[in-house]
Amino acid sequence: MLQPNVNGNGAIRKKINWAPLWKLEDWWAVWFGLIIIILSASGLAVKLPKLTKWSTSLFSAFPEGFWLKAVVLIIGAGIVTAIGIKFMGGNPSKYLIAFPVVFLLAILSETFAASSFAKAYNLETPLWALAIGLLISNTIKTPVWLKAALKTEMFIKTGLVLLGCEILFGRILALGLPGLIVAWVVTPIVILVMFWFGDRVLKMESKEFNITLTAATSVCGVSAAIATGAASGAKKDEVSVAITISLIFTVLMMIAMPAFIRMVGMDIDVGAAWMGGTIDSTGAVVAAGAFLGQRGLEISSVVKMIQNVLIGVVAFIVALIWVTKMGRTESGQHATAKEIWVRFPKFILGFVAASLVFSFIFVPVFGEKTVEGFLSVTKGFRGWLFALAFISIGLDSNMRELSRHIKGGKPIIQYVVGQGFNLILTLFVAWLVFGGILFPKSF
Repeated sequence: MLQPNVNGNGAIRKKINWAPLWKLEDWWAVWFGLIIIILSASGLAVKLPKLTKWSTSLFSAFPEGFWLKAVVLIIGAGIVTAIGIKFMGGNPSKYLIAFPVVFLLAILSETFAASSFAKAYNLETPLWALAIGLLISNTIKTPVWLKAALKTEMFIKTGLVLLGCEILFGRILALGLPGLIVAWVVTPIVILVMFWFGDRVLKMESKEFNITLTAATSVCGVSAAIATGAASGAKKDEVSVAITISLIFTVLMMIAMPAFIRMVGMDIDVGAAWMGGTIDSTGAVVAAGAFLGQRGLEISSVVKMIQNVLIGVVAFIVALIWVTKMGRTESGQHATAKEIWVRFPKFILGFVAASLVFSFIFVPVFGEKTVEGFLSVTKGFRGWLFALAFISIGLDSNMRELSRHIKGGKPIIQYVVGQGFNLILTLFVAWLVFGGILFPKSF
């Protein structure tokens, strides 16, 4: 940030204030993401702990060498993130004591997700992590000392920076105009309609909660909820409710949509694009797309990745609107550029930068095959970060507090109506552009 400074001659010179770069959680998410990208690209981080599918014996989920890799990851991640905690004004000692316990709970959630039962019904790690955290916090209660490591936003913002690595512009261009239309034309319409419905019809009290749930529904679930919640200044429990609703319905849609597409004999291209534009989670889209075969997997996942690009755009627009309109002071003064910058979620810059670096530097220099190797590592880190984030959300949430935001059923009604509109509009547009109506089926 630039601040004017007057010298002895009265001339104004600009002085750079670097402090926020080392004190804000948003910036540390960028630095952590950068460190992980460097480790991945340099080959220094290739052996992340990974569980295997199991059915009868829980212990078979842990392959040889798993726990050694897990200990190394816990120590390394703990030390690096503790440095950030120190600069952000936290207590690194308390954090380092609690962090291994939170990570062990994340391993437990990964273990449940690796079971044959979970694989069969696509019950992914975030759902198990949230359930484990909620079970502890609403029964035996989360110990006070453990809360020092519940850095939900730090974990998930860093994970979102790494998500940017996976959005390669080459894949966006592969589907061309049809993919862009499904992802970038339908989504803004759904956002406007759903927010209007929540604000004018349901008359939801919190506009911040309204836009957070709207973004989660129309863009990409958890990631959009975190980004938009940060941009609008939504309360932590409002973001948690939006995430919880999104996760529950994501599981239902992930199972029901591919089954419905197969049952009615829908064109695979149309069905895949439909799922890519409506199912909230990227991982759930990939899982659902796999039911439609390789082509269905590719189309659904690329449409979703194109849609994910809107995370940064939506967050920026929301930050701009909330500063200039929703957050305007009683004096009616217009927001300055500085106010907009302060509200803007900085980790989105890391998300965009990661996408640009991987798309226009790594792919041309190293080649797609090598970059896939880099991505396998960044995806691994992102998976663990999301597991830590959802464990933290659960441990830091109280069902009574969460139920207060669902009182009267307005958030559920908003989600169902908004997602219903999204399903109908996206299916119609997917049929137009992927069904051979507006464009030839040559892709």
